[in-house]
Amino acid sequence: MVNSHQLASLFLLVIAFASLNLCSCFHYSSLLGECSPSGYLRGKAGHCNKEHDSDCCKPGKMYPQYRCSPPLTGDTRATMTINSFAKGGDGGGPSECDNKYHSDDELVVALSTGWYSHGSRCLKNVRIHANGNSVLAKVVDECDSVNGCDTDHDFQPPCPNNVVDASPAVWKALGIPGSVGDYDITWSDE
Repeated sequence: MVNSHQLASLFLLVIAFASLNLCSCFHYSSLLGECSPSGYLRGKAGHCNKEHDSDCCKPGKMYPQYRCSPPLTGDTRATMTINSFAKGGDGGGPSECDNKYHSDDELVVALSTGWYSHGSRCLKNVRIHANGNSVLAKVVDECDSVNGCDTDHDFQPPCPNNVVDASPAVWKALGIPGSVGDYDITWSDE
């Protein structure tokens, strides 16, 4: 027969295991090169700036959310997208790192949530390699992989977990036309 002390201990053990499992899911899956969605966000429509062919949320569509990104290597593979960090641009509000807007002529980027790492890369340079060229760009924002489909995110869906969202100046410095769309790159901390 189970007494109340044993039952309480068992209950705490189950809670601890569940918490450990949730935390370790993120950690171990990232170490293995996997990053599974942490949830899904139901799309809502609103005014979406379509500059640079931005994706706009579709009502009712379920968008994956990611709190993690693929693990960092010497040259981490990513998808580069184009974004205007200027006031009125498709980037939405001011940049997360410095609460400022940035000209399309500045070499600046936003990183997916996992790589943004709670702002630990804010205002630091990363090196981007593509098209046989490389460029240093300053991290000024998060490409939010968890939230979206609201005014703060210009009614765009959450970012994928492997995005370096770059200003037009970064694309130009790499010799890639901004009209290309997504572009496969590698990047590293400087």
